[in-house]
Amino acid sequence: IQISDNWPGYSLDLFTYPQHYYGDLEYVLIPHGIIVDRTERLAKDIVQDIGDNDIVVLCVLKGGYKFCADLVEHIKNLSRNSERFISMKVDFVRLKSYHNDQSMQDMQIMGGDDLSKLTGKDIVGTGRTMKVLLNTIEKYKPKMIKVASLLVKRTSRPDGYRPDYYGFEIPDLFVVGYALDYNEHFRDLNHICVINDHGKAKYRV
Repeated sequence: IQISDNWPGYSLDLFTYPQHYYGDLEYVLIPHGIIVDRTERLAKDIVQDIGDNDIVVLCVLKGGYKFCADLVEHIKNLSRNSERFISMKVDFVRLKSYHNDQSMQDMQIMGGDDLSKLTGKDIVGTGRTMKVLLNTIEKYKPKMIKVASLLVKRTSRPDGYRPDYYGFEIPDLFVVGYALDYNEHFRDLNHICVINDHGKAKYRV
């Protein structure tokens, strides 16, 4: 689903959200219900493509944990309600790539200490920042790697990475909510929203 650059979003007055964020947000970019429906469709596409292979889901923390949890649950539901059983394991790594609202040049990878168990497996990665992680994973020669991301930002950079599955293509905005944070705030916001200047100043470190 492509969200255009001139999309005005939804008024915050149409939704419920934590009171401690009143005054910190511009608008709702993607409501939670739409996120859930789109994630269910991505799960269906992944199941169709993976076939009968075992899956190792590598969740990129912290921003990817809600999307990963919902995606995995949808895949499990599809497996339970079909004749094909999909064996699935979940592991976690953390990539730190932002300071305030600025992307950092140096990527830090934390966790996932025993990546050797990925050898010969089908990997579904979930998260926003993948290039560095993919280079690391490929050293262990998994059978297949597929990347699923809830969001893809539309940028002018020619090296912009495109995952195999994504929910929404959005303008180049700094968004928060649904586990995406600004200095560890807004993860508890169910909708994906655009933060305003007041919110950035309030939670800047």
